[in-house]
Amino acid sequence: MKISQLAHLTDAATCSRLVVKVGSALLVGKDGQPRREWLAALVAEIAAMRARGQEVIVVSSGAIALGARKLGLAKGGRGSLSDAQAAAAVGQIALAGLWAELLAGHGITAAQVLLTLEDLEDRRRYLNVTATMGTLLAAGAVPVINENDTVATQEIRFGDNDRLAARVGQAAGAKGVLLLSDIDGLYDRDPRQPGAVRIPVVKGVTPEIHAMATGGSSSGLGSGGMTSKLQAAEIAEMAGIALAIIDGQPLSPVQAALGADRGTLFLPRGRKQARKAWLGGKLRVRGAVHVDAGAAAALAKGSSLLAAGVTAVDGDFRRGDAVEVQGPDGATLARGLSEYDAAECARVMGRQSAEHEEILGYAPRSALIHRDQMVLI
Repeated sequence: MKISQLAHLTDAATCSRLVVKVGSALLVGKDGQPRREWLAALVAEIAAMRARGQEVIVVSSGAIALGARKLGLAKGGRGSLSDAQAAAAVGQIALAGLWAELLAGHGITAAQVLLTLEDLEDRRRYLNVTATMGTLLAAGAVPVINENDTVATQEIRFGDNDRLAARVGQAAGAKGVLLLSDIDGLYDRDPRQPGAVRIPVVKGVTPEIHAMATGGSSSGLGSGGMTSKLQAAEIAEMAGIALAIIDGQPLSPVQAALGADRGTLFLPRGRKQARKAWLGGKLRVRGAVHVDAGAAAALAKGSSLLAAGVTAVDGDFRRGDAVEVQGPDGATLARGLSEYDAAECARVMGRQSAEHEEILGYAPRSALIHRDQMVLI
């Protein structure tokens, strides 16, 4: 049975493993104090999910907001990178303690997991996260995950926990991701505008869907907005994971939203092979290759990318780096691991395979990007 409606996300038969993401504005009040009553009600809901046979992973924001108050930092600790790192170092202790205390009240062990972008972008480290997550869940713990903001820099960070939640769901083999937000779903325009209509179900994140999004977080505490949630939905749908956005503000928010069928559910595509799902969800690429119409048509049929169809090369990437494949109109068609450095790609682009050995000075590889190392977007 597939997930086709919001209520299926809390049904162990359709969603055996669920990721629940909690934003800063929900967990921390404007006074910088944790909203204990609200969080206790959510923890009770998580305990009820587990009692029904679901495994639950929590992705929790809030460390920077909590730490900023303790350190007396302006702008919620987000005035500078060093402020955010310092606030996270202090606040993460309080955040982990809060989750551990409240989950323990239901006889549940909490496990803190701090991740950086590289932990999920590097294949070996990604597999290690997968193994750790599986072990924790098998032991009956609830992993409580956050980005490791104390060491992450602007260049190597997720920047929001929406996309982190989707990547964690992918690594953990989850069936669903539930984003608790300060809005009850995706609207066809800014929800503050008259006549704005909520979209209950989305079958594929298209450019038209992206056009509906607004970028900023209304609370001023978080770092994500609707744009980041749509990016998370794209990562999830490619991995065969259903993702929903619901209003997290009421007490017992999951029951309130799912009981009223109020939110936006992004339906998954068919689950891809694990390696291709990981490739499709990568957030950082090192460059791009542009292809002609003939190569684009061949890719759509499942072919590898040959250099003959490449018209331009962007970026300074090395063999094994992730690159985007862009069509004649500039749209991203695929993402894959390059078999050549950028300079080598530039030398052989537009040339037939029989010419490559003479150009490169060594026996060429079978393709610029092999189909086994590429996923269509």
